[in-house]
Amino acid sequence: MPEPRDFLDLDQIDAATLRDIIDVSTRIKASGERKPLLADRTLAMVFEKPSTRTRVSFEVAMQTLGGNVILLEPNGSQLGRGETLADTARILSQYVDVIMYRTSSAANLEEMAGAATVPVINGLTDRSHPCQIMADIMTFEEEVGPIAGKVVAWSGDSNNVANSWIHAAVHFGFEFRVASPADLRPPQDILDWAAANGGNISVGDDPAAAVSGADCVVTDTWVSMGDKEAEKRRALLAPYRVDAALMAKAGPEAVFMHCLPVYRGDEVTADVVDGPQSVVWTEAGNRLHAQKGILLWCLLGSAAFA
Repeated sequence: MPEPRDFLDLDQIDAATLRDIIDVSTRIKASGERKPLLADRTLAMVFEKPSTRTRVSFEVAMQTLGGNVILLEPNGSQLGRGETLADTARILSQYVDVIMYRTSSAANLEEMAGAATVPVINGLTDRSHPCQIMADIMTFEEEVGPIAGKVVAWSGDSNNVANSWIHAAVHFGFEFRVASPADLRPPQDILDWAAANGGNISVGDDPAAAVSGADCVVTDTWVSMGDKEAEKRRALLAPYRVDAALMAKAGPEAVFMHCLPVYRGDEVTADVVDGPQSVVWTEAGNRLHAQKGILLWCLLGSAAFA
């Protein structure tokens, strides 16, 4: 049996393959065709964290490609009663063809992938969100043009989404500038990986400098569900809010991105997220098409690119 083609993190997949996945996703969207390329294949979606976009986009993507979907949540499976992830992965591998797993812990994802004998897709961890960034790259290229050589600026908490942007910057050849408080900067090991692989990454605490002349400005939610230090985080991140004045420092054709959900008045003002430079709704819609490309690569490999 061939090794499963896992989609775990962008740094683990070569640049040519990532480009192929995006190109396939773009062609599928443009054609509007609904070919049953994954007929009789089944996707198991395992959620430890709630989701709107990830759940709906993966479910519709798999069904549109002719496949079947099973949803597992902790309160509806033995995962919620103490069965190990490894045992769950071994069992699911006998029932389904691919697993999408959304969890808080990157270690949990590694355990699932290590035990599964079918492909495992990272639906989100506290360390990365690669599926989101594939949709983001696709959106940028639709709205602006090829991303190679361009500048993407991040203002705010350097979270899991920012980490995946760093991975993407290396593979797709664009500059990525981060502006964040010192305590909320990207992990050093990710910055070291980017430097070792020729990435053009800069990290500082001045959002105006980061955004200056940028082709894209990105931010994300400041406060996670259940965060007990919400007000402290808001005070710390207030200088990094993306407002009209900050967007005006970007390039004249710059776009604004946010993976959603958005909290107007916190990480971004309403006039920006609902304004003419915002592409967040196209970005959200492209999750569906990016997921199709990822599923096809995991299950068909290079045959999906023919």
